[in-house]
Amino acid sequence: MTPPAAVPEGRAVAYLVSRYPALSHAFIETEVAALRELDVDVRTFSVRAARPAELMTDRARAEAAATEVLLGSAGTFVRALTSLLRRSPGALMSGLRTALRSGEPTLRRRLWQVFYLAEAVVLWSRMSRAGLRHVHVHFANNGADVARLAVVLGTAADGGAAGWRWSLAMHGPTEFEDRTRFDLEAKAASASAVACITDFCRSQVMRLLPPETWTKTAVVRMAVDACRFRPGGAERSPAPGSSGSLHVLTVGRLVPEKGAPVLVEAVALARGRGLAVRLSIIGAGPLAAQLAAQAEAAGIAEAVELVGPLGQEQLPDRYRDADVFCLPSFAEGLPVVLMEAMASGLPVVTTAIAGIPELVVDHRTGLVVPPGRADLVADALIELADDVALRRRLGEAGRSAILTHHEPAANARLLLDLWDRTPA
Repeated sequence: MTPPAAVPEGRAVAYLVSRYPALSHAFIETEVAALRELDVDVRTFSVRAARPAELMTDRARAEAAATEVLLGSAGTFVRALTSLLRRSPGALMSGLRTALRSGEPTLRRRLWQVFYLAEAVVLWSRMSRAGLRHVHVHFANNGADVARLAVVLGTAADGGAAGWRWSLAMHGPTEFEDRTRFDLEAKAASASAVACITDFCRSQVMRLLPPETWTKTAVVRMAVDACRFRPGGAERSPAPGSSGSLHVLTVGRLVPEKGAPVLVEAVALARGRGLAVRLSIIGAGPLAAQLAAQAEAAGIAEAVELVGPLGQEQLPDRYRDADVFCLPSFAEGLPVVLMEAMASGLPVVTTAIAGIPELVVDHRTGLVVPPGRADLVADALIELADDVALRRRLGEAGRSAILTHHEPAANARLLLDLWDRTPA
Protein backbone atom coordinates (compact mmCIF):
# COMPACT_ATOMS: atom_id res chain seq x y z
CA MET A 1 0.00 0.00 0.00
CA THR A 2 1.42 3.39 -0.98
CA PRO A 3 1.57 5.83 1.95
CA PRO A 4 -0.16 9.21 1.47
CA ALA A 5 2.04 12.08 0.37
CA ALA A 6 3.59 13.98 3.24
CA VAL A 7 2.86 17.65 3.78
CA PRO A 8 5.97 19.72 2.84
CA GLU A 9 8.63 19.52 5.54
CA GLY A 10 8.76 22.41 7.98
CA ARG A 11 5.25 23.62 7.22
CA ALA A 12 3.16 21.05 9.08
CA VAL A 13 3.68 19.42 12.43
CA ALA A 14 1.76 17.37 14.94
CA TYR A 15 1.87 18.63 18.52
CA LEU A 16 1.43 15.98 21.18
CA VAL A 17 0.93 16.69 24.89
CA SER A 18 -0.10 14.23 27.58
CA ARG A 19 -3.09 16.48 28.31
CA TYR A 20 -3.89 19.49 26.13
CA PRO A 21 -4.93 22.15 26.75
CA ALA A 22 -4.19 22.48 30.45
CA LEU A 23 -4.47 25.46 32.77
CA SER A 24 -0.78 25.41 33.72
CA HIS A 25 0.40 24.94 30.12
CA ALA A 26 -1.05 28.04 28.47
CA PHE A 27 2.44 28.72 27.04
CA ILE A 28 1.92 25.77 24.66
CA GLU A 29 -1.23 27.44 23.35
CA THR A 30 0.82 30.62 22.85
CA GLU A 31 3.52 28.71 20.96
CA VAL A 32 1.00 26.94 18.76
CA ALA A 33 -0.71 30.24 17.93
CA ALA A 34 2.65 31.85 17.06
CA LEU A 35 3.56 28.98 14.71
CA ARG A 36 0.19 29.24 13.00
CA GLU A 37 0.76 32.97 12.52
CA LEU A 38 3.91 31.93 10.64
CA ASP A 39 1.78 29.73 8.34
CA VAL A 40 2.73 26.45 9.99
CA ASP A 41 -0.08 23.91 9.94
CA VAL A 42 -0.13 22.70 13.56
CA ARG A 43 -2.39 19.74 14.35
CA THR A 44 -2.78 19.17 18.08
CA PHE A 45 -3.09 15.77 19.74
CA SER A 46 -3.57 14.87 23.38
CA VAL A 47 -3.06 11.51 25.07
CA ARG A 48 -5.96 12.25 27.42
CA ALA A 49 -8.86 14.62 27.06
CA ALA A 50 -8.58 18.05 28.65
CA ARG A 51 -10.30 18.49 31.99
CA PRO A 52 -13.47 20.59 31.49
CA ALA A 53 -12.71 22.59 34.67
CA GLU A 54 -9.43 23.77 33.12
CA LEU A 55 -11.02 25.15 29.96
CA MET A 56 -11.43 28.63 31.40
CA THR A 57 -10.74 30.73 28.31
CA ASP A 58 -12.19 30.98 24.81
CA ARG A 59 -8.83 30.00 23.33
CA ALA A 60 -8.54 26.91 25.54
CA ARG A 61 -12.06 25.81 24.65
CA ALA A 62 -11.33 26.27 20.94
CA GLU A 63 -8.06 24.33 21.23
CA ALA A 64 -9.79 21.50 23.07
CA ALA A 65 -12.46 21.26 20.38
CA ALA A 66 -9.81 21.05 17.64
CA THR A 67 -7.50 18.60 19.46
CA GLU A 68 -7.61 14.89 18.68
CA VAL A 69 -7.54 12.65 21.75
CA LEU A 70 -5.69 9.34 21.49
CA LEU A 71 -7.35 7.52 24.39
CA GLY A 72 -10.78 6.85 22.97
CA SER A 73 -12.82 3.79 22.16
CA ALA A 74 -11.44 0.31 21.62
CA GLY A 75 -12.78 0.54 18.09
CA THR A 76 -10.45 3.44 17.32
CA PHE A 77 -7.44 1.36 18.32
CA VAL A 78 -8.63 -1.72 16.41
CA ARG A 79 -9.10 0.28 13.20
CA ALA A 80 -5.66 1.90 13.57
CA LEU A 81 -4.02 -1.46 14.30
CA THR A 82 -5.72 -3.07 11.30
CA SER A 83 -4.44 -0.26 9.08
CA LEU A 84 -0.91 -0.70 10.40
CA LEU A 85 -0.91 -4.47 9.89
CA ARG A 86 -2.16 -4.05 6.33
CA ARG A 87 0.52 -1.46 5.61
CA SER A 88 3.41 -3.30 7.24
CA PRO A 89 2.99 -6.33 9.52
CA GLY A 90 6.61 -6.00 10.65
CA ALA A 91 6.16 -2.40 11.84
CA LEU A 92 4.21 -3.48 14.91
CA MET A 93 7.01 -5.87 15.87
CA SER A 94 9.54 -3.03 15.50
CA GLY A 95 7.43 -0.91 17.82
CA LEU A 96 7.04 -3.74 20.32
CA ARG A 97 10.80 -4.39 20.42
CA THR A 98 11.43 -0.70 21.10
CA ALA A 99 8.72 -0.59 23.78
CA LEU A 100 10.14 -3.61 25.59
CA ARG A 101 13.59 -2.00 25.68
CA SER A 102 12.35 1.39 26.92
CA GLY A 103 11.95 2.84 30.38
CA GLU A 104 12.85 1.32 33.70
CA PRO A 105 13.71 -2.39 33.50
CA THR A 106 10.78 -3.52 35.63
CA LEU A 107 7.79 -5.57 34.59
CA ARG A 108 5.36 -2.81 35.52
CA ARG A 109 7.20 -0.09 33.57
CA ARG A 110 7.67 -2.27 30.50
CA LEU A 111 3.97 -3.13 30.60
CA TRP A 112 3.21 0.58 30.56
CA GLN A 113 5.35 0.88 27.43
CA VAL A 114 3.06 -1.64 25.74
CA PHE A 115 0.12 0.61 26.62
CA TYR A 116 2.02 3.55 25.14
CA LEU A 117 2.56 1.48 22.00
CA ALA A 118 -1.21 1.09 21.64
CA GLU A 119 -1.57 4.88 21.88
CA ALA A 120 1.29 5.25 19.38
CA VAL A 121 -0.57 3.07 16.89
CA VAL A 122 -3.49 5.51 17.02
CA LEU A 123 -1.16 8.52 16.67
CA TRP A 124 0.65 6.87 13.74
CA SER A 125 -2.68 6.21 12.01
CA ARG A 126 -3.92 9.76 12.38
CA MET A 127 -0.61 11.32 11.36
CA SER A 128 -0.33 8.96 8.42
CA ARG A 129 -3.81 9.84 7.16
CA ALA A 130 -3.02 13.55 7.47
CA GLY A 131 0.34 13.24 5.69
CA LEU A 132 2.19 14.36 8.83
CA ARG A 133 5.68 13.03 9.47
CA HIS A 134 6.94 15.21 12.32
CA VAL A 135 5.57 15.23 15.87
CA HIS A 136 6.76 17.72 18.50
CA VAL A 137 6.33 16.97 22.19
CA HIS A 138 6.47 19.14 25.30
CA PHE A 139 7.93 17.35 28.35
CA ALA A 140 9.74 14.00 28.43
CA ASN A 141 6.75 12.19 29.92
CA ASN A 142 4.36 9.65 28.46
CA GLY A 143 3.68 11.93 25.50
CA ALA A 144 7.34 11.55 24.52
CA ASP A 145 7.07 7.76 24.85
CA VAL A 146 4.06 7.73 22.54
CA ALA A 147 5.68 10.06 19.99
CA ARG A 148 8.93 8.06 19.93
CA LEU A 149 7.03 4.81 19.33
CA ALA A 150 4.81 6.36 16.65
CA VAL A 151 7.93 7.43 14.74
CA VAL A 152 9.36 3.90 15.07
CA LEU A 153 6.13 2.57 13.56
CA GLY A 154 6.11 5.13 10.76
CA THR A 155 9.74 4.56 9.86
CA ALA A 156 9.30 0.79 9.84
CA ALA A 157 6.13 1.05 7.74
CA ASP A 158 7.29 3.65 5.21
CA GLY A 159 11.08 3.43 5.25
CA GLY A 160 13.72 5.84 6.47
CA ALA A 161 13.34 8.13 3.45
CA ALA A 162 9.75 8.96 4.45
CA GLY A 163 11.10 11.43 7.00
CA TRP A 164 9.32 10.34 10.16
CA ARG A 165 10.80 12.14 13.18
CA TRP A 166 9.97 13.52 16.57
CA SER A 167 11.35 16.50 18.48
CA LEU A 168 11.25 17.30 22.15
CA ALA A 169 10.84 20.47 24.21
CA MET A 170 12.65 20.03 27.51
CA HIS A 171 11.62 21.93 30.62
CA GLY A 172 12.75 20.20 33.81
CA PRO A 173 13.26 19.85 36.65
CA THR A 174 11.22 16.66 37.14
CA GLU A 175 12.77 14.76 34.25
CA PHE A 176 16.30 15.64 35.35
CA GLU A 177 15.64 14.51 38.91
CA ASP A 178 14.60 11.00 37.82
CA ARG A 179 16.36 10.33 34.54
CA THR A 180 15.90 6.56 34.74
CA ARG A 181 12.15 6.72 35.26
CA PHE A 182 11.74 9.06 32.28
CA ASP A 183 14.26 7.15 30.13
CA LEU A 184 15.77 10.54 29.48
CA GLU A 185 19.07 9.57 27.88
CA ALA A 186 17.35 7.35 25.33
CA LYS A 187 14.72 9.98 24.53
CA ALA A 188 17.32 12.72 24.08
CA ALA A 189 19.29 10.43 21.78
CA SER A 190 16.21 9.39 19.79
CA ALA A 191 14.76 12.85 19.23
CA SER A 192 15.84 14.63 16.04
CA ALA A 193 15.95 17.95 17.91
CA VAL A 194 15.72 19.04 21.54
CA ALA A 195 14.45 22.56 22.28
CA CYS A 196 15.44 23.69 25.77
CA ILE A 197 13.70 26.52 27.60
CA THR A 198 16.88 27.91 29.22
CA ASP A 199 20.64 27.62 28.93
CA PHE A 200 20.60 25.75 32.23
CA CYS A 201 18.13 23.25 30.80
CA ARG A 202 20.26 22.82 27.68
CA SER A 203 23.32 22.13 29.81
CA GLN A 204 21.47 19.31 31.54
CA VAL A 205 20.52 17.81 28.16
CA MET A 206 24.12 18.17 26.97
CA ARG A 207 25.18 16.00 29.90
CA LEU A 208 23.14 13.17 28.39
CA LEU A 209 24.48 13.40 24.83
CA PRO A 210 27.87 12.89 23.18
CA PRO A 211 29.42 16.26 22.18
CA GLU A 212 29.10 15.55 18.47
CA THR A 213 25.30 15.61 18.81
CA TRP A 214 25.02 18.82 20.83
CA THR A 215 24.13 20.70 17.63
CA LYS A 216 20.66 19.17 17.73
CA THR A 217 19.94 21.11 20.91
CA ALA A 218 19.10 24.80 21.13
CA VAL A 219 17.57 27.27 23.54
CA VAL A 220 14.00 28.10 22.54
CA ARG A 221 12.47 30.08 25.35
CA MET A 222 8.82 30.03 26.30
CA ALA A 223 6.90 33.14 25.40
CA VAL A 224 4.09 35.31 26.70
CA ASP A 225 1.79 37.74 24.93
CA ALA A 226 3.10 41.10 26.12
CA CYS A 227 0.08 42.83 24.57
CA ARG A 228 -2.24 40.99 26.94
CA PHE A 229 0.10 41.11 29.92
CA ARG A 230 0.97 44.78 30.12
CA PRO A 231 1.44 47.40 32.83
CA GLY A 232 -1.48 49.35 34.19
CA GLY A 233 -2.38 51.53 37.17
CA ALA A 234 -0.25 53.72 39.36
CA GLU A 235 2.22 52.56 41.98
CA ARG A 236 1.09 52.88 45.57
CA SER A 237 3.17 55.14 47.77
CA PRO A 238 4.24 54.12 51.27
CA ALA A 239 1.63 54.96 53.88
CA PRO A 240 2.60 57.86 56.18
CA GLY A 241 3.96 56.75 59.55
CA SER A 242 4.45 53.13 58.52
CA SER A 243 6.98 50.93 56.76
CA GLY A 244 4.80 51.10 53.66
CA SER A 245 2.02 48.88 52.32
CA LEU A 246 2.10 46.16 49.73
CA HIS A 247 -0.21 43.84 47.82
CA VAL A 248 1.75 40.70 46.96
CA LEU A 249 0.56 38.23 44.34
CA THR A 250 1.64 34.67 43.61
CA VAL A 251 0.26 32.38 40.91
CA GLY A 252 0.88 28.68 40.46
CA ARG A 253 0.00 25.15 41.45
CA LEU A 254 -0.17 24.73 45.21
CA VAL A 255 2.45 22.00 45.35
CA PRO A 256 5.58 21.70 47.51
CA GLU A 257 8.07 22.71 44.81
CA LYS A 258 6.50 26.17 44.44
CA GLY A 259 7.42 27.13 48.01
CA ALA A 260 4.15 28.85 48.92
CA PRO A 261 4.55 28.08 52.66
CA VAL A 262 7.77 30.13 52.57
CA LEU A 263 5.82 33.08 51.19
CA VAL A 264 3.11 32.83 53.85
CA GLU A 265 5.83 32.76 56.52
CA ALA A 266 7.53 35.76 54.91
CA VAL A 267 4.28 37.73 54.96
CA ALA A 268 3.88 36.95 58.66
CA LEU A 269 7.45 38.13 59.32
CA ALA A 270 6.95 41.32 57.32
CA ARG A 271 3.70 42.14 59.10
CA GLY A 272 5.45 41.56 62.39
CA ARG A 273 7.93 44.25 61.36
CA GLY A 274 5.21 46.79 60.62
CA LEU A 275 4.54 46.26 56.91
CA ALA A 276 0.86 46.37 55.96
CA VAL A 277 1.13 43.53 53.47
CA ARG A 278 -1.58 41.33 52.08
CA LEU A 279 -1.13 38.25 49.93
CA SER A 280 -3.27 36.85 47.11
CA ILE A 281 -2.59 33.24 46.14
CA ILE A 282 -4.00 32.14 42.78
CA GLY A 283 -3.95 28.43 42.02
CA ALA A 284 -5.13 25.06 43.20
CA GLY A 285 -3.41 22.01 44.59
CA PRO A 286 -2.86 19.74 47.57
CA LEU A 287 -1.35 22.48 49.77
CA ALA A 288 -4.45 24.71 49.77
CA ALA A 289 -5.77 23.57 53.16
CA GLN A 290 -2.28 23.60 54.66
CA LEU A 291 -1.69 27.19 53.55
CA ALA A 292 -5.01 28.30 55.03
CA ALA A 293 -4.15 26.61 58.32
CA GLN A 294 -0.67 28.14 58.30
CA ALA A 295 -2.07 31.65 57.82
CA GLU A 296 -4.60 31.06 60.61
CA ALA A 297 -1.91 29.80 63.01
CA ALA A 298 0.29 32.80 62.23
CA GLY A 299 -2.57 35.21 62.92
CA ILE A 300 -2.61 36.61 59.38
CA ALA A 301 -5.65 34.83 57.94
CA GLU A 302 -7.29 38.17 57.15
CA ALA A 303 -4.26 39.16 55.08
CA VAL A 304 -4.03 35.96 52.99
CA GLU A 305 -6.53 35.37 50.19
CA LEU A 306 -6.71 31.91 48.63
CA VAL A 307 -8.32 32.80 45.33
CA GLY A 308 -8.29 29.38 43.65
CA PRO A 309 -7.54 28.74 39.97
CA LEU A 310 -8.20 31.40 37.34
CA GLY A 311 -8.09 31.32 33.56
CA GLN A 312 -5.71 33.28 31.38
CA GLU A 313 -8.40 35.82 30.56
CA GLN A 314 -8.68 36.76 34.24
CA LEU A 315 -4.98 36.92 35.09
CA PRO A 316 -3.92 40.21 33.42
CA ASP A 317 -6.13 42.30 35.69
CA ARG A 318 -4.86 40.42 38.74
CA TYR A 319 -1.27 41.22 37.84
CA ARG A 320 -2.12 44.88 37.26
CA ASP A 321 -3.89 45.12 40.63
CA ALA A 322 -0.84 43.91 42.58
CA ASP A 323 2.30 45.74 43.72
CA VAL A 324 4.74 42.82 43.73
CA PHE A 325 4.84 39.29 42.40
CA CYS A 326 6.60 36.66 44.48
CA LEU A 327 7.50 33.07 43.57
CA PRO A 328 9.84 31.48 46.16
CA SER A 329 10.18 28.16 44.35
CA PHE A 330 12.40 25.25 45.31
CA ALA A 331 12.41 23.64 41.83
CA GLU A 332 11.54 25.09 38.43
CA GLY A 333 12.30 25.10 34.75
CA LEU A 334 11.45 28.73 34.07
CA PRO A 335 7.98 29.67 35.34
CA VAL A 336 5.65 31.27 32.82
CA VAL A 337 3.82 33.10 35.61
CA LEU A 338 7.08 34.89 36.40
CA MET A 339 7.26 36.04 32.79
CA GLU A 340 3.62 37.12 32.82
CA ALA A 341 4.20 39.19 35.95
CA MET A 342 7.29 40.84 34.46
CA ALA A 343 5.46 41.56 31.20
CA SER A 344 2.79 43.21 33.35
CA GLY A 345 5.40 45.58 34.78
CA LEU A 346 5.37 44.02 38.24
CA PRO A 347 8.61 43.90 40.23
CA VAL A 348 9.28 40.27 41.12
CA VAL A 349 10.86 38.48 44.05
CA THR A 350 12.02 34.96 43.31
CA THR A 351 14.70 32.37 44.03
CA ALA A 352 18.11 31.65 42.50
CA ILE A 353 17.42 28.20 41.08
CA ALA A 354 17.82 26.50 37.70
CA GLY A 355 17.17 28.92 34.82
CA ILE A 356 15.52 31.71 36.83
CA PRO A 357 18.73 33.79 37.15
CA GLU A 358 18.90 33.90 33.34
CA LEU A 359 15.74 36.01 33.44
CA VAL A 360 15.73 37.69 36.85
CA VAL A 361 18.99 39.41 37.74
CA ASP A 362 19.10 40.68 41.31
CA HIS A 363 18.39 44.42 41.60
CA ARG A 364 18.32 44.72 37.79
CA THR A 365 15.19 42.91 36.63
CA GLY A 366 13.89 41.79 40.04
CA LEU A 367 15.02 40.69 43.48
CA VAL A 368 16.55 37.24 43.87
CA VAL A 369 17.00 35.37 47.15
CA PRO A 370 18.24 31.89 48.06
CA PRO A 371 15.48 29.26 48.18
CA GLY A 372 13.89 28.43 51.51
CA ARG A 373 14.71 31.79 53.16
CA ALA A 374 11.46 33.33 54.39
CA ASP A 375 13.46 35.97 56.27
CA LEU A 376 15.12 37.17 53.07
CA VAL A 377 11.82 37.15 51.20
CA ALA A 378 10.42 39.37 53.98
CA ASP A 379 13.43 41.68 53.65
CA ALA A 380 12.82 41.95 49.89
CA LEU A 381 9.13 42.75 50.35
CA ILE A 382 9.93 45.48 52.89
CA GLU A 383 12.59 46.93 50.59
CA LEU A 384 10.08 47.16 47.74
CA ALA A 385 7.35 48.57 49.98
CA ASP A 386 9.62 51.42 51.05
CA ASP A 387 10.95 52.28 47.58
CA VAL A 388 8.37 53.04 44.90
CA ALA A 389 11.14 54.16 42.53
CA LEU A 390 12.81 50.76 42.84
CA ARG A 391 9.52 49.04 42.12
CA ARG A 392 9.08 51.16 39.03
CA ARG A 393 12.65 50.59 37.81
CA LEU A 394 12.52 46.82 38.31
CA GLY A 395 9.08 46.59 36.71
CA GLU A 396 10.24 48.46 33.61
CA ALA A 397 13.45 46.45 33.32
CA GLY A 398 11.55 43.21 33.80
CA ARG A 399 9.11 44.01 31.01
CA SER A 400 12.01 44.97 28.75
CA ALA A 401 13.63 41.58 29.39
CA ILE A 402 10.40 39.82 28.39
CA LEU A 403 10.06 41.86 25.21
CA THR A 404 13.67 41.05 24.32
CA HIS A 405 13.79 37.32 25.02
CA HIS A 406 10.24 35.96 25.31
CA GLU A 407 8.30 37.31 22.35
CA PRO A 408 6.13 34.58 20.76
CA ALA A 409 6.93 35.09 17.06
CA ALA A 410 10.68 35.34 17.62
CA ASN A 411 10.79 32.13 19.63
CA ALA A 412 8.57 30.34 17.12
CA ARG A 413 11.12 31.24 14.45
CA LEU A 414 13.90 29.83 16.62
CA LEU A 415 11.96 26.59 16.90
CA LEU A 416 11.43 26.43 13.14
CA ASP A 417 15.14 27.06 12.60
CA LEU A 418 16.03 24.20 14.95
CA TRP A 419 13.67 21.85 13.11
CA ASP A 420 15.02 22.91 9.71
CA ARG A 421 18.67 22.35 10.60
CA THR A 422 18.06 19.00 12.30
CA PRO A 423 16.27 16.82 9.74
CA ALA A 424 15.24 13.25 10.45
